[in-house]
Amino acid sequence: MREKNFDVLFAAAYEELRKLAGSIRRTDPNSTLSPTTLVNEAWLKLARARDLEWESPLHFKRIAAQAMRQLLIGAARRRGAQKRPVLVTFDEEIPSMSDTTDMDQVLRLDAALEGLAELSPRQASIVESRFFGGLDVAETAQVLGVSEATVARDWRMAKAWLSRELRRDS
Repeated sequence: MREKNFDVLFAAAYEELRKLAGSIRRTDPNSTLSPTTLVNEAWLKLARARDLEWESPLHFKRIAAQAMRQLLIGAARRRGAQKRPVLVTFDEEIPSMSDTTDMDQVLRLDAALEGLAELSPRQASIVESRFFGGLDVAETAQVLGVSEATVARDWRMAKAWLSRELRRDS
């Protein structure tokens, strides 16, 4: 039963995940992962996870976004990314991976996000959901079980903290 539900949810989210993954090719011509490959690799990663549980289609999408983030970070590390100035921006309307110019910046964002997770796991989850998962404020609030006001407030604080960290490291 788990496999059937997994396949149904993944099929329902496939086009949206592929669209999100498509931003990688546009922003990083050196990327070794095509959008289709990234989504398919995420499917394989999630299909192998025996203890994977989700509460709703939105929660599943967030889990898939986490898998894609992990795959992107792994691919960038394998390419031997070099430290460069960070130009990561957080557009209020469309926070997504397309806001970065290359995978090196995604690596730097990932490192900063790990630091944020130590200080505020919820803020890190909000950034991951919005930036890597493409969720809006309402969807993020629903997935995390908090109010939209909390997501908006934490999003602002997380952006400020990450921006400071990314400027400091450049």
